Amino acid sequence: MQRLRVRFTRGEEIKYLSHLDMTRLWERVFTRAGVDIAFSEGFNPHPRLSLAAPLVVGMTAESELMDIFVEGTITPHWFMSAVKNQLPVGVDILDTCLVSTLLPSLQAQVKQADYCVKVGKIGGPDDVEKAIEAILDSDTFPWSHERDTGKREYDLRPLIDDIRLVSDDGAVCTLEMRLRCDSTGSGRPEQVVKALGFTAYPFPISRTRLLLGS
Repeated sequence: MQRLRVRFTRGEEIKYLSHLDMTRLWERVFTRAGVDIAFSEGFNPHPRLSLAAPLVVGMTAESELMDIFVEGTITPHWFMSAVKNQLPVGVDILDTCLVSTLLPSLQAQVKQADYCVKVGKIGGPDDVEKAIEAILDSDTFPWSHERDTGKREYDLRPLIDDIRLVSDDGAVCTLEMRLRCDSTGSGRPEQVVKALGFTAYPFPISRTRLLLGS
């Protein structure tokens, strides 16, 4: 048995697929490509395929990660050649490598996520740099937002590792942010934008990288 780590993109064409839909998409792709996916044991076996971290519906991604366990022996080159011919528009594989089957699960290795966010200046803070500095200099940042299950209150500050203003043309700001993304909590870029004082919903949002730790 082998374990392959796949790095891929998610474009505009599939940004409204849910996490479950994306998993099913990959299962169909691998079946059509002739990849012999390994299955879990037990009464309800399922393909041993795992995406690193759920992506919010409506976001694109430049460097997502996925682990897949396969039976037998294949090369990353064969895998990419076979799979690329079956990919739908909006998905592209960037690279594939073999990783140890003894490593922790991919989800357990994800620690941070980088985002690029564009947001309209109308209704935003007069000085974006000062708004960013105020959050980064704070020890805590009490926050709440409404979810389907009701109002959620938490400290937003520990979920933010960094925020940087990339450009500001007077109408649109481009922000880069590094947010926590692990089993203890995940930062949401749209919530960070609201915390900075912007009233417009950011568009577009792209997750540019997932960072792994030991």
